[in-house]
Amino acid sequence: MNYRLGVVMDPIGSIKIHKDSTFAMLLAAQQRGWSLHYLELADLFLANGKVQARMQHLEVTDDPAGWYRLEPIGAQPLAQLDAVLMRKDPPFDMEYIYATYLLELARAAGCLVVNAPQALRDANEKAFTAHFPHCCPPLVISRHAEVLRAFLAEQQEIVLKPLDGMGGQSIFRVRVGDPNTSVIIEALIGASRGAGQRFCMAQRFLPEIADGDKRVLIVDGEPVPFVLARIPGAGESRGNLAAGARAEVRPISARERWIAAQVAPELQARGVLFAGLDVIGDWLTEINITSPTCIREIDRARDTAIAEDFMAAIEARLDAR
Repeated sequence: MNYRLGVVMDPIGSIKIHKDSTFAMLLAAQQRGWSLHYLELADLFLANGKVQARMQHLEVTDDPAGWYRLEPIGAQPLAQLDAVLMRKDPPFDMEYIYATYLLELARAAGCLVVNAPQALRDANEKAFTAHFPHCCPPLVISRHAEVLRAFLAEQQEIVLKPLDGMGGQSIFRVRVGDPNTSVIIEALIGASRGAGQRFCMAQRFLPEIADGDKRVLIVDGEPVPFVLARIPGAGESRGNLAAGARAEVRPISARERWIAAQVAPELQARGVLFAGLDVIGDWLTEINITSPTCIREIDRARDTAIAEDFMAAIEARLDAR
């Protein structure tokens, strides 16, 4: 069936198609004969009781010399689409949250929104891991410098990071006695002493990061049989491709499959069809549902078809209607 698929994303002209997972999804949908409708966050609006968007018809080509063609089609109610992918990258700020309010109204009007807007609001990629304490390393979340200092004293070496970052931004590895401890904590929580203005997460440092921060993709509750290990570069402790890590595709391990089995039922219950778990050593460190990546890297290395599987999951839900 020729379904109509909308995608909310960052400017398509600025993406790197060789590693962009949203682009892989668009290619897979187009191959199914679906019509593609492109919009950015600012194109969403509410008028006359309906969520609408200034849309453009989109065609994509897997060619770095010219990978898209847009044709304006004007403002239309979002409910005229069969499904919408919310693939806007963080920062996860109030504008992002406001957009989920509008997408929630479109969902109520009959449009399938993936991932579910309420899940996008509720399941912060760092804090959501606390729902699975048996899978995670020791961690705390606080705005209080003394709480973070006490955790450092207990664990001896920790990682500090903001709750709204991505791509390895503002992630700090701190040891007991580090002379920069105070300035790092102050910068993250936004205060020189006492309670700050922002929450910060601290996790026990995992030396297994040297073997890679592994991305486990989950499509409709099932883990992809291969993971992307992002191995830090020399002098780095961040396993992020954006921070210079190198990528290595590996078969999923028994432990990674077990972690996925712990998380997947909750993801499905919340309407999350596509997620990316971050696993260091034997431990779950993040759960990404806003715009998880790594499809194209795994597909190239192992001849998988992750985006096609994702579109099949969406199609099954649309067919069931």
